[in-house]
Amino acid sequence: MKRRYSPYTLPRWLRTVRSVCGQFAVPFCVFQGIRTIFFPTTFDVLLLSIFILIALALHFEVI
Repeated sequence: MKRRYSPYTLPRWLRTVRSVCGQFAVPFCVFQGIRTIFFPTTFDVLLLSIFILIALALHFEVI
């Protein structure tokens, strides 16, 4: 049986880390997007896609 996820059951320090990561996710995506426009390498595109996935997961509370 699948347990429902609730971020409030996490320890306080982990909730703090999660909220700090959520605040920095969008600026990192913007910076990496600008960098990818100017210097498009495979690594930059992969890093941008990873940052976008992490930002979406934090926004929709999947993580």
